[in-house]
Amino acid sequence: MRLLSTVYQRFAQLIHELAKFGVVGAVAYVTQLVATNVFWYALGLPELVGQALGTVCATVVAFLGNRFWTFRHRSHGHLLWSYVMFFGLNAVGLGIQVACLWFTIAVLGLDGPLARNIAGNVVGVGLGTLFRFWSYRRWVFRAPHRVSAAEAEQG
Repeated sequence: MRLLSTVYQRFAQLIHELAKFGVVGAVAYVTQLVATNVFWYALGLPELVGQALGTVCATVVAFLGNRFWTFRHRSHGHLLWSYVMFFGLNAVGLGIQVACLWFTIAVLGLDGPLARNIAGNVVGVGLGTLFRFWSYRRWVFRAPHRVSAAEAEQG
């Protein structure tokens, strides 16, 4: 039990960030899933365009949730710069999603609603999410600068 307590204390911040990131991600995922399917089936847009637009909608939801809840305790640069970085990194995540969808349609020849959703909205979103969590922590919502004892003494 003591080991579990020690491990939790050591990784508490990461665990809490992951949990909040998961909640924000779930809300963004539902947004993306609904929007993508509306773009595909209600509006008749092409597969890749619908996937991209659905992801843009989810990205707005994810930025707001992560900026103001998940990573609110971390350093934030200028809001516009954070937003640009966030969207840039999401463009990479989107590339991962679209590549999964393209591979399924163009290479595997699977183009039904189930195949599209699994490729773009399960596999693509899953791989893109791993990249996003890592990159947000590294570049967008960085850990606050910690002042060492020597720096504190210097003033």
